[in-house]
Amino acid sequence: MAVYHLKTPISEDEIRKLKVNDVIYVTGTIVTARDQAHKRAIEFFNQGKPLPLDLNGLAVFHCGPVVSKQGDKWVAVAAGPTTSTRMDIFEDEFIKDFKVRVVIGKGGMGKKTTDAMAKYGAVYGAFTGGAAILAAKAIKNVKSVEWLDLGTPEALWVFEVEDFGPLAVSIDSHGNNIFMDIAKKVEENKQRIYEKLGISP
Repeated sequence: MAVYHLKTPISEDEIRKLKVNDVIYVTGTIVTARDQAHKRAIEFFNQGKPLPLDLNGLAVFHCGPVVSKQGDKWVAVAAGPTTSTRMDIFEDEFIKDFKVRVVIGKGGMGKKTTDAMAKYGAVYGAFTGGAAILAAKAIKNVKSVEWLDLGTPEALWVFEVEDFGPLAVSIDSHGNNIFMDIAKKVEENKQRIYEKLGISP
């Protein structure tokens, strides 16, 4: 296990050095995006329409933050991760189209996303669920918000962060996926237990 401090924009070369179980901290720009933002971004790309910002080299955070308007400024109060499987149907295309380098969330993602990360150079950084206040402390500034018409949780929140993490690399750019490995082991152990008990699943 190694610890890396990454600054956006993050290069593909930097990402290729990372392996599962490494720990990363991100400084620079991260952008929140949940289901609706992923869907709209891909629609924009397919229609040849530009996004409000360039995502190349950035980190995308599966998060619906709690924010507060203080004067003319937004402040992030809490920013816990959303379960990433909700975005699995979009993430491979999102990585291909926009070249994001780090996907942050909880719960992991599947084979299509894993394959896209290997092909285009991205990793999945797992953030601890329930640590929303810790995440908010690393957010130094809300740079902007886009697509607020989707609703506060679904909008693109553009955060300036400092040492955002710790993020455990759970899917790397070499095809390794801790979540899929664990699921496979669970299935194998389950079959062995069924055999010992003389039960047919």
